[in-house]
Amino acid sequence: MPKQYGDFSLFLRLVGQAGPYRPHLAAAALVSLVSTPLALLTPVPLAIAVDSVIGSKELPGFLDAVAPASDDGRLLFAVGLLFLVSLLHQIQQLTSSVLDTYTGEKLQLEFRRKLFAHVQRLSLAYHDTRGTADATYRIQYDAPAIQWILVYGLTPFATSLLTLASMIYVTSRLDLQLALVALTIVPVLLVLAQASRRRLRSGWMTTKKVESSALSVVQEVLTSLRVVKAFVREKREDARFVEQSTVGMRGRVRLTAVEELFGLGVGATTAAGTALVLFLGVRHVQAGELSLGGLLLVMTYLLQLYEPLQVMAKSLATLQTQFSSAERVFAVLDEAPDVPERPRAAPLRRASGGIEFQEVSFAYPGGENVLHGLSFSVKPGERLGIAGATGSGKTTLASLLLRLYDPTAGRILLDGHDLRDYRVADLRGQFAVVLQEPVLFATSIAENIGYGRDGARTHQIVAAARAANAHEFIERLPEGYDTLVGERGMRLSGGERQRISLARAFLKDAPILVLDEPTSSVDVRTETAIMATMEHLMDGRTTLMIAHRLGTLEYCDTRIEIEDGRIIQSVGRGVAL
Repeated sequence: MPKQYGDFSLFLRLVGQAGPYRPHLAAAALVSLVSTPLALLTPVPLAIAVDSVIGSKELPGFLDAVAPASDDGRLLFAVGLLFLVSLLHQIQQLTSSVLDTYTGEKLQLEFRRKLFAHVQRLSLAYHDTRGTADATYRIQYDAPAIQWILVYGLTPFATSLLTLASMIYVTSRLDLQLALVALTIVPVLLVLAQASRRRLRSGWMTTKKVESSALSVVQEVLTSLRVVKAFVREKREDARFVEQSTVGMRGRVRLTAVEELFGLGVGATTAAGTALVLFLGVRHVQAGELSLGGLLLVMTYLLQLYEPLQVMAKSLATLQTQFSSAERVFAVLDEAPDVPERPRAAPLRRASGGIEFQEVSFAYPGGENVLHGLSFSVKPGERLGIAGATGSGKTTLASLLLRLYDPTAGRILLDGHDLRDYRVADLRGQFAVVLQEPVLFATSIAENIGYGRDGARTHQIVAAARAANAHEFIERLPEGYDTLVGERGMRLSGGERQRISLARAFLKDAPILVLDEPTSSVDVRTETAIMATMEHLMDGRTTLMIAHRLGTLEYCDTRIEIEDGRIIQSVGRGVAL
């Protein structure tokens, strides 16, 4: 069950994630705090005009020393002070806005990067259970919570707190009784904020989960559009999307109503406090305890006192949306990979390619065993053929070899060492994989081939394409190697996609090759050509070739047949039945 966080613990963990951008946050907070003295100066020109220009009250000592003695001079001084304070306020807002945006965007990008990197490290079992749409939603829509909480939540809250303290001090100096009366609304605001906070947090968690489900429908349909169209299921999928989205819509409307009702309560409370202070303030003016300019000053400060109170109260409630998002992100970051790397895992430059399975069994989480005590060995450079019907465990066996999963019993050795003793990245770097359904990215042919090796040069990419007998058809394309293959490579035929996949394997030049039914989805003529290419690719490499029937594995030195996760037949050496 995911860990439950309070607001403060979530906030502290987000601050920990800020890392190198904490100085930026501090600078943004300081610039924002400049608004406090500017807010204190804002009503001063009005008080001067009312009390010392229209009226005859003397200016306070610090102003009397710099202001002219004549009424006209004091009027011009008040006007000039008003203009200067307004200008400084605009400059402060400009600086604060740019700094907030820069800091927030950098924080958001880094937080997304960390989440994306962690999601890639999580096991296939995790993604099989949760679905890719859930991870997509959290990366795209939940991760920005760090920006809203630390930049648009923390800074305004700190500024409001300082402004509040300043306004209380100044108002109490003008009229202590009015200041105390104004603060009587604080307990009411805290009660309102606490009452709405819990309801909003749980409500937003539920709503975001539903929104993620709606995104899952979109992703599922768009990646299976050929099937949807073939079975004329557009209306059904439309209804499914609307059903999920409607639940989310109702949740958002309900939560918005809660927020606005809270806002109504805050507004009504501050209005009551303002009315009470106005009533008592007028009585104080009538009794000669306070000047008219002083009353105007008190009322102006009161409005500026209530504004930070409203900001702070609303922040505690409305930030629950962002806190729920942050909690969802940390729930993923707290997930441990199912194939963790050992603290002192050994590096591996280039393996010889000797493979041994020792009594290997495996079960997917919550399921029964799909492999039962498999034992066999492959010498460096040998070719092992693995046959079996769909669901017999062939692909699972290959996944274990790549450490996409770890065995639930037994162990797998590479060059005499348990796979778990090696660094995960180094281990997977020893394998080139060619799948039944070639996986291409929505980019150029050159970039798809170059995916096999970091920093691959053009001549290396072309050489790999030639080795895979792909160069000729690529050259015939209008843009050659710069041709975009479309999403999942759908602008190319099945045979062309497989040749690109083979070229990628050639470029990687790994010592071990895994061929997972690479010709099952092409015609006989294309299969013959691809098999000839693969014969060249297998040369000098340890190879595991997976197919449905033993008869199609004639290129292999040793062949085994698997049924229900057990070896039932073998041709060759090194296999235990």
